[in-house]
Amino acid sequence: MARLRLTVVLPLLAAATCLSADGEMHWTRRVRTGGHGLDMESVDSTVKSAAETHIFGIEADNDTTGRYDSFLDPAENLAAMRALAKKAHAAGNRVFVYTAGLECITPDAGKSAHTFFKDHGDWVQRDAAGKPAIFGGGTEFWIREGDEDVWISPFAPGWRALYMRRIREMAATGIDGVYVDVPYWMTHFEGWYDTWASFDDYTVAEFGRRTGLDARKDVKIGDFADPGFRKWVDFRIDAITEFMAEVAGNVRKTNPECVAIAEIYPGYGADAVSVGADVYELYRVCDVIAHETDGSDGNAAKLNPFGWFKYMADAFTFRAFAGDKPTWMLSYSWDKGDRVPPREPMLNLAMAETMAGVNCWDAEGHGMAGSNDYATRAEIYGWIAKHEKRLYGPRLPIRPVGVYFSPRTRNYFPDGYPDSFTGIMFLLMISHLEFQVVTPRTLKDFAGDVLILPDARILSAEETDILKVMLDRGKALVITGETGRYDPDRKSLPVNPVHRMLGLRDPKVKSTSTSPRFILFPDCPGRACLAAMRNEFDRRAASGHWKSADCRRSSGDFRRDLESTLGYRPAVVVEASPFLVAQAAMVDGKPHVFLANFKRLQGNAVAVQKPERDVRVRLPAPEDARLHLLPFLGEPVVIEGRWKDGSLEGVIPEIGKGGVVWAE
Repeated sequence: MARLRLTVVLPLLAAATCLSADGEMHWTRRVRTGGHGLDMESVDSTVKSAAETHIFGIEADNDTTGRYDSFLDPAENLAAMRALAKKAHAAGNRVFVYTAGLECITPDAGKSAHTFFKDHGDWVQRDAAGKPAIFGGGTEFWIREGDEDVWISPFAPGWRALYMRRIREMAATGIDGVYVDVPYWMTHFEGWYDTWASFDDYTVAEFGRRTGLDARKDVKIGDFADPGFRKWVDFRIDAITEFMAEVAGNVRKTNPECVAIAEIYPGYGADAVSVGADVYELYRVCDVIAHETDGSDGNAAKLNPFGWFKYMADAFTFRAFAGDKPTWMLSYSWDKGDRVPPREPMLNLAMAETMAGVNCWDAEGHGMAGSNDYATRAEIYGWIAKHEKRLYGPRLPIRPVGVYFSPRTRNYFPDGYPDSFTGIMFLLMISHLEFQVVTPRTLKDFAGDVLILPDARILSAEETDILKVMLDRGKALVITGETGRYDPDRKSLPVNPVHRMLGLRDPKVKSTSTSPRFILFPDCPGRACLAAMRNEFDRRAASGHWKSADCRRSSGDFRRDLESTLGYRPAVVVEASPFLVAQAAMVDGKPHVFLANFKRLQGNAVAVQKPERDVRVRLPAPEDARLHLLPFLGEPVVIEGRWKDGSLEGVIPEIGKGGVVWAE
């Protein structure tokens, strides 16, 4: 299943965000999961299956709030939760339980005198014309024929009060997490994409109370140049964030050991603005986010290298938003009808996830439960369990190039900004430079030497002041596109404060300062790189040869700009083809490189990589250190290395799917 008002963000749950006093990771950082149904009869088999396939953190689903009968009377569901929690804890495991967010289904609605909509039609979301968000069988795969599916306004007070009561009752059963599926404004079913709902009475009244505007009259729907619509955009994001903050507060107040988890499918792009569920904001109020994401091609069996790079960019960005909280990925490996067997797509997905430092969720087909191959799942999860501290321990930057993510620019320029940001991420990944996604929450603490602002059109005075301090301290900036041109209300400024800070006279051409302090690209090289990679990357990856492709030239030029113009010197060096993604980080005080290979993969045709050979790696290390390699699904081996001038260098003979290299 896809699934008052608070004005103060609730405090974060410290236990879920860091190592415990004895150095052990919180259970949410160790999760490797799969979905299960939940009733009294399935409890024993679920705990047994989890043990056999090395699941840690059991997901179970009886959807208390998403089925109208159990929403009204949850006693049977709650009893099953208590039983599963007791059995799972006795086995040394943890359990979190699924429930719907703003969606509720009445089964066989035509045969019932009471359905959600019949009883509470005023609680349901509506489009601008007043059409209710009510759907029937066939709209989505989880809605059966005869069912009534409705999407509810979070501002309906009667529903919200009962919903929060159910959340407290779930947390009180002793489960370890309450998992809320897709708390969205209804804009993601066919016919609803451009509605910018909801215009029900409760939502419109709350918007009016906060802004003094009538959403039905004073808002030009879809027009980002309209101040009223921008207020509507902000209001919708605030509403979903506040809703999940209230869920989290109810969970923690009832059971301080229980965590609040949200499942969200939009990433950091325009979809987040449309549905109102912004993972950047939600990480402030949730203990965990489970990202339902696929790299744009549906599943691992269908992904081409370009899609894999997008998947990795998503994962690295989510990890930056999360800070020291965990990031779970509900991604899919294989569906019936795919032309490659399931094992290799399952391995490729798990490799990508572990190399990105995100937690794995194995599922059958395109749902949440089961597994495409239990033996493969057991093999993957057993290996993760053995090496979880290396894979999921905190990854700290060494000497990164920063990439700035501007939430407000994304919110008000959703059609342009995400491509610039993603393109810069791609440039850094194909260049094998160490990178760090930087956000307004982390800007002040960024310790790297170079920060890139990819078309970050909206910057606050506080952000600009921090950038000036960075320049004064000897840091360098790469400014692209229209960075700084607009104020936080999207008003074009007569003088760009970033240009003024840099002393620019002619911002229309590529500029560098007389000292290595900044580079200005009027046209964003990230956007150009992304376009070039869309056109040629998959073809080049299929052959395994890079030659003189456009994006190779652009990445080479970009790296030379950083090194020759700005004097950037990476602490970690990786020499390999651009089809290998490398993330450098300190883990447990030791320099690591996490390597993911996507060479030769072709969606629904070739699921086994061409090995990447003779990968040269240089890591900062003491003279007595040795170079180690942990291949994906393998065991650690020592690699011959040569120490010189504070760094240890070695050549990895072969990287099959992926692996971790470190100096110790």
